Amino acid sequence: MAIRRSRYRTATGAGTLVAFLLVLIFGSPWYVDWVQAGNRGIFLETLAWPAWSFDTDASVRDLLAADLKAILLVVFTALFITLLAGAQLASARGTISAILTGWAAYIFAAALAALLTAFLLANASVGSAVVAATAGASYGLIVGWIIGLATMAGRRP
Repeated sequence: MAIRRSRYRTATGAGTLVAFLLVLIFGSPWYVDWVQAGNRGIFLETLAWPAWSFDTDASVRDLLAADLKAILLVVFTALFITLLAGAQLASARGTISAILTGWAAYIFAAALAALLTAFLLANASVGSAVVAATAGASYGLIVGWIIGLATMAGRRP
């Protein structure tokens, strides 16, 4: 019995790869510094949200929270795309359904990553965690369509 490997990328793999690239490129210290140097517009400024850093001037807590938020965003994106793509009904497996699945997964992933890492910061509170989750959901709403397009291109179960 031969095992056939599919040449096509799965929706989860495609969405996770694009999420990783978004976080790696647009969350980098170089991009974040460029965005903060001038008025770049809401889309380019929003792309810099899950900023990771190697800054030695920041406290270890803040550095850990920022880096963990970027990592959790990618991990949760993979988790939510897997859960949402598997739950699609056979009659709903269309282009729009795939875009909305990836988009929603990215909104949920960003909000959850921000909520969990907000408790690592100094003076953490439930209120500040909810505000952080709101910022994550806003990021997912503005940027998540990119993940939706990537999952549309992938093969669904």
